[in-house]
Amino acid sequence: MTPANAAPGASSFDPGLILLAFAPVFLLTIGAEAWYWRKRDPSVYSFKDTVSNACLALMHQASDAFFLWLMIKTVYSWTYSHGLRTVPETWWSFVLLLLLQDFLYYFFHRASHRVRWMWASHVTHHSSEGMNFSTAFRQSLTYPISGMWLFWIPLAWIGFTPDWVILAVGLNLAFQFFVHTRLGALDSRYAGFWRWLGQYVNTPSVHRVHHAKNPQYIDRNYAGVLTIWDRMFGSFVPEEDAPVFGITRQVHTHNPITLTFHEWRDMRADVFRDRDIRYLWKPPEWRSPRAAVTAEAMPLT
Repeated sequence: MTPANAAPGASSFDPGLILLAFAPVFLLTIGAEAWYWRKRDPSVYSFKDTVSNACLALMHQASDAFFLWLMIKTVYSWTYSHGLRTVPETWWSFVLLLLLQDFLYYFFHRASHRVRWMWASHVTHHSSEGMNFSTAFRQSLTYPISGMWLFWIPLAWIGFTPDWVILAVGLNLAFQFFVHTRLGALDSRYAGFWRWLGQYVNTPSVHRVHHAKNPQYIDRNYAGVLTIWDRMFGSFVPEEDAPVFGITRQVHTHNPITLTFHEWRDMRADVFRDRDIRYLWKPPEWRSPRAAVTAEAMPLT
């Protein structure tokens, strides 16, 4: 923590490094899961997909670190110093922060599926046709551009220190690593337990639904930690049919650059082709009324 936004006696640990601090646990978990599936179902871990996920994770972490240093912490610090009040740093206030951040995460995640500008970043995470712990690493370096960090500004304005806000976000994401797995998928022995737990907390079963492209599963289960938000806002669906992972317009490549920028490229092409800037904030499946006119005007080849 820095003197500008830290309480007296606060830890010197940089919360921006929280996910890196968890890296050994993440890597050991991936290794154990890969070993488990090696003889049971080798297709769960594709070598190319796993390498691609690792490359995307490194790119994402570098981008996050750069933008945190460049501007994000400065914005949070300014907001904190001009906010409502200073929230005391106690255990109960940190629990409150985790709850509020998880609430805001729900809306960030939902917007990331329903606003194309944000989907252009988030689609990278959903583009894998596999599901294992390494899929959690599959992130985009463009999240700072699409505006993920904007969703946490209210927390600083309320009075939580910027470092606490960043720490809460990191812990939420660290928790979500462990819901990216097929372990226990549709296992009748534990189905009742997972269904009960999923009513309250994000679980592998709940999150497999979120990653599926089955029509009944698309744009469901946005929970970070608590699924009560999905239930409150009508987006919860339990896992029943076996999920088919991926996106409806599948990108068949393991190239991290293509996986990062393909939707930005397509969005730009749609805006210029139909001369309609609404593509930036409309849902990913939306098409401009001008699209049909544009198609009719195109010469047949």
